[in-house]
Amino acid sequence: MSDQPAGQPSKRLFIKTYGCQMNVYDSERMADVLRPLGYAATDKPEDADFVILNTCHIREKAAEKVYSELGRLKAIRAERIDQGLPRSTIAVAGCVAQAEGQEIIRRQPAVDMVVGPQAYHQIPELLARAARQTGERLAAEFEAEAKFDALPAEREIKGPTAFLTVQEGCDKFCSFCVVPYTRGAEWSRPVQAVLDEAGALADKGVREITLLGQNVNAYDGTGPDGQTWTLAKLARAIAAVPGLNRIRYTTSHPNDMSDDLIAAHGELDALMPYLHLPVQSGSDRILRLMNRKHGAESYLKVIERIRTARPDMAISGDFIVGFPGETERDFEDTLNLVRAVGYASAFSFRYSRRPGTPAAAMPGQVPDEVAEDRLHRLQALLFEQQTAFNESQAGKVLNVLFEKPGRHRDQAIGRSPYLQSVHVEDARSLIGRIVPVRITAGQQNSLAGDLILESA
Repeated sequence: MSDQPAGQPSKRLFIKTYGCQMNVYDSERMADVLRPLGYAATDKPEDADFVILNTCHIREKAAEKVYSELGRLKAIRAERIDQGLPRSTIAVAGCVAQAEGQEIIRRQPAVDMVVGPQAYHQIPELLARAARQTGERLAAEFEAEAKFDALPAEREIKGPTAFLTVQEGCDKFCSFCVVPYTRGAEWSRPVQAVLDEAGALADKGVREITLLGQNVNAYDGTGPDGQTWTLAKLARAIAAVPGLNRIRYTTSHPNDMSDDLIAAHGELDALMPYLHLPVQSGSDRILRLMNRKHGAESYLKVIERIRTARPDMAISGDFIVGFPGETERDFEDTLNLVRAVGYASAFSFRYSRRPGTPAAAMPGQVPDEVAEDRLHRLQALLFEQQTAFNESQAGKVLNVLFEKPGRHRDQAIGRSPYLQSVHVEDARSLIGRIVPVRITAGQQNSLAGDLILESA
């Protein structure tokens, strides 16, 4: 319920989200926290009474991009005041906020509050302090359980798919990664809390949920039976929720692809045949420097076991090129691994030096031009594989969950079981439904198809 007087317009909220799906989920939940205070979404910061930058600290110069955006928001606020509009409130949330909170407050006085990823349930309290211009402006605790306990049960849903965070933090400490320092240690939500949220999503028309975690397949939440549940057991329980037809999860670590999770992929129809399983490099030497705790051969064996359980499994991955000490031979090992796996899609990046991580101080930093050349060569191979996979779908019948209207009249866009975008004419009335589609063409980034039945 809004605290706005009847007949008065809502206050406006603008959230800019950087980075991963977990930040998307966090932004949605921040909006849920603020809705009872009368905040409605706007897509223009100029119209907003409250602006939140939900930041990511993974890529290089992430903080500098935030400061650049803050400078723009400061100017927008000045223009609003000149126009006689209320002074807008500016907040920085997410991982940059967690890592550099005090520095943000010192360097950009226009910021009214800084909120870490485990503390955004405290935003209403921080807003009250900002209005009084008193009290602490920084909230950066690592209390994930307290956050989820405090979040409102009600979520605003905008379509038939939704994210659901089940696990946060990471204990792997890869030498290039800041996540353990910004998100904290691994923590899993209790099973019943996850099932309650999944049920509420289904009641609102959600047909597909993506379970989120920094290391989601390490999930070990406490079940209603008092026992520790694995991700596989959780997925089986979610599959029994009426109305939920599809389950995905991301992001995973190869060392946590347990026997029961692999078996679930072969036994559970709701578990989609698409797995994002980052490897980062195909060189054992580089993987040791990265502290990945697995080798190229063990990764390939995991892929083999998964495809034995589910032969139509599509694999996605993450790659970093130009890691400190990487030689041309190391890079060729990565290309060879890519050829061995055959990826349906992948994300690839040039190594970003993150202050405070072990890799930042390693010798043998690879020159930018060398890393850039390797990235282009890797991406050419990955794009070739992705295009080939999409083209291979032509002539097949795939069940498509329609999510939103397309650009053309009566066109709708949905997702295949392999997470491909599918464009279909005369399907706009089917949004929110799962429908069999005959694929007519596959391109690098999407599929086209025709309806063959009215509905699934």
